[in-house]
Amino acid sequence: MNADFDSQSLEQLSTRGVRVESPEAMIALGRKLAAGLEAGSVIALQGGLGAGKTHFTKGLAQGLAQGLTEGADNSQAGMEVTSPTFSLVNEYRGGRLPLYHFDFYRLDSEDEVLRIGWDEYLDEDGIVVVEWPDKFPGLIPSDVTWISFEHDDGARFLKLISS
Repeated sequence: MNADFDSQSLEQLSTRGVRVESPEAMIALGRKLAAGLEAGSVIALQGGLGAGKTHFTKGLAQGLAQGLTEGADNSQAGMEVTSPTFSLVNEYRGGRLPLYHFDFYRLDSEDEVLRIGWDEYLDEDGIVVVEWPDKFPGLIPSDVTWISFEHDDGARFLKLISS
């Protein structure tokens, strides 16, 4: 399905999966899913390089920044979301919940993950998103939402594989 991400599309993410045709559509899906996230949510994004994980996370950040009340900290609402491949973790504050975006791609051990504060971030009242979570499955909480990302012929295919 090439979705415009209504509630039917979100249901299909967990049943059949969703075909995403463009980076803009990937961002739109992330924005839509952000509405249902609560403090303490952990999302594991599983997929290869170029599969759309960072665009999806950009949409999550935008969705968390939408609809802030007057007087709220909007200073980062228009922030640029980038892959944390070299920084290992990026923090995005200013939305209704902070977003902590991890990338395990360049890490070699569980000890390295723990040294960058993984456990402390999990205890925060924010959203934790992790790319390449399958490198260290023993560190991923049991109540995580796993989303699979695949790509072929320019399109991406996302499927909720557990939550």
